[in-house]
Amino acid sequence: MVDRTFTGAAPMTIKNLGDLFLHTLKDVLYAERQILKALPKMERKATDPTLKAILSSHQEETEDHVARLEQVFDILGKPARGAKCDAMIGLVEETENLMAEIDDKEAMDAALISLAQAVEHYEIARYGTLVAWAKQLDHANAAALLKETLDQEYGADKALSKLAETHLNAEAAA
Repeated sequence: MVDRTFTGAAPMTIKNLGDLFLHTLKDVLYAERQILKALPKMERKATDPTLKAILSSHQEETEDHVARLEQVFDILGKPARGAKCDAMIGLVEETENLMAEIDDKEAMDAALISLAQAVEHYEIARYGTLVAWAKQLDHANAAALLKETLDQEYGADKALSKLAETHLNAEAAA
């Protein structure tokens, strides 16, 4: 299968904050598209109904994240092309490997929360940085779109933490 989210073009030369901003947007677009591929697999492996619902909801939110990123590229007058994100490739690979190794359904649910939160934390770091850079570069509309996604990432992380802390971790430990 050909991965069309990576252009295969030579890496861009980063000369200033604007270039770095664009590079990071491409990185995050690639990452979000990888997440869209991973979330359905994670949802199928989940056994807790609330976890399944959170993963399903985040699938829909992630589709919105991609659409917002495409809007940001439009604002900048640039094509919405992803650039290979080694961090997300690693997180997705770790997710797939760990899901293949776990037989216990409670341990699987605990692992899925942990893995999803690793992805959320990466995204929170990236979107937080992008919001700050967009403001610095006077891209107010882009900053607002990116902040909306950042807020959703925080919300997903909080929902996962609450689920883990209220019962899933305890069930996995039993």
